[in-house]
Amino acid sequence: QVQLVESGGGLVQPGGSLRLSCAASGITFSIYSVGWYRQAPGKQRELVANIGVTDTTNYVDSVKGRFTISRDNSKSTVYLQMNSLKPEDTAAYYCQVYSHSHNFWGQGTQVTVSP
Repeated sequence: QVQLVESGGGLVQPGGSLRLSCAASGITFSIYSVGWYRQAPGKQRELVANIGVTDTTNYVDSVKGRFTISRDNSKSTVYLQMNSLKPEDTAAYYCQVYSHSHNFWGQGTQVTVSP
């Protein structure tokens, strides 16, 4: 059974940092690409960053220079380091593990950026 467990969310002041983790089990993690998405209330879910099997990364423009996605295949875990957080980063954050034939989602972790 595939499980993705996100952690690391919370309440942080503007300018602060958080590191999200997404730990996978039940899959051969190294053969999957991984994406971090976020969804704010009343808005569509958007792709924040993704990382491929060869560690190629992509970021949405609004987080470039502030967020860093990385993976540790030995721990079947992907991370999202978020620095210089802004109130507009407030959202539920989800990880997605995907390949050409499979697609799995985690349950989400809430990030709230507020004074």
